[in-house]
Amino acid sequence: MREVFEARFDVPTGYLNTASIGIPSAAVADAVAEAITGWRTGAARPPQYDRYVTAARVNWARLTGVAPEHVASGASVSQLVGLVAASVPDGTRVVTVGSEFTSVTFPFAAQEKRGVTVTEVPHARLAEAAADADLVAVSVVQSADGVLADLDALAATGTPVLLDATQAVGWLPLDLAWADYVVGGSYKWLFAPRGAAWLAVHPDARPVTPHVANWYAAADPWDGVYGLPLRLADTARRLDLSPVWFSQLGAAVSTEWLAALDLAQVRDHCVRLADKVLTELGHEPAGSAIISLELTADQRERLAAAEVVSSVRAGRTRLSFHLYNTEDDVDRVLGALATRP
Repeated sequence: MREVFEARFDVPTGYLNTASIGIPSAAVADAVAEAITGWRTGAARPPQYDRYVTAARVNWARLTGVAPEHVASGASVSQLVGLVAASVPDGTRVVTVGSEFTSVTFPFAAQEKRGVTVTEVPHARLAEAAADADLVAVSVVQSADGVLADLDALAATGTPVLLDATQAVGWLPLDLAWADYVVGGSYKWLFAPRGAAWLAVHPDARPVTPHVANWYAAADPWDGVYGLPLRLADTARRLDLSPVWFSQLGAAVSTEWLAALDLAQVRDHCVRLADKVLTELGHEPAGSAIISLELTADQRERLAAAEVVSSVRAGRTRLSFHLYNTEDDVDRVLGALATRP
């Protein structure tokens, strides 16, 4: 058990896999468990979850620096990126980086029959390549290796930008109000269950067509759920997906706590631990909460034997550090990878 800013986490030493799935605080887990008990005993009523959807939307907006009325609520990043991809004009030229997570790129690649193209370039050339593109689609922090996008350079290009903030929201201070589209999921750095995601659409961005229009995207979801005419909300809520209740509840609890923290302190804590692993192993500091190591099969086995929970991405071992990690986690990694006589 670890106490962090008055929140309890039942996370074991060596858990360095938040980039795959975050660990909830006791408060989040208890809230979800209580909701499941209510469901199990017939006490649940669907409208009671609306306040959690609203709270999670508002808190995520605070964490990303966007306006809540510009935020749509969904279930997964790819579903929300898919709405943007299905709304771009025929022949749209999209540029991204070669290591990009497929939930960002596949929705655009799937529009190939409409002449939409997706070009991969090295990270260092992304801003330069934006000049010949209609849209940049990239993660704020890369899933595979933790590389941070040069947001200032992208903003200066004038080319519309879609940012996936999934691997950034929760540990990195963000002000993404300038971006045309911002997406993010709930189940990594936000300590919430999988099944909640958000899309911010800038008021000056190309409009997104509500291809998954449903009852919950209505101006009043509970006022007349049957029959035409179409009556969608006049805010980004028109893009909402019917909510995954328990995920939204957990996200409401976790993001309220996170949004009240000084995220500069959170970033400094995470980066300090990650960079210490890198420097002790003879590498340059990366300034990210996610690091990627080229390890031998023996070294990976030693990490696993030391009960370090990591993941393998793009052929390398990925370690990710969050608020609940400490020097003990660093020591466990370094001890497992220490050169043997």
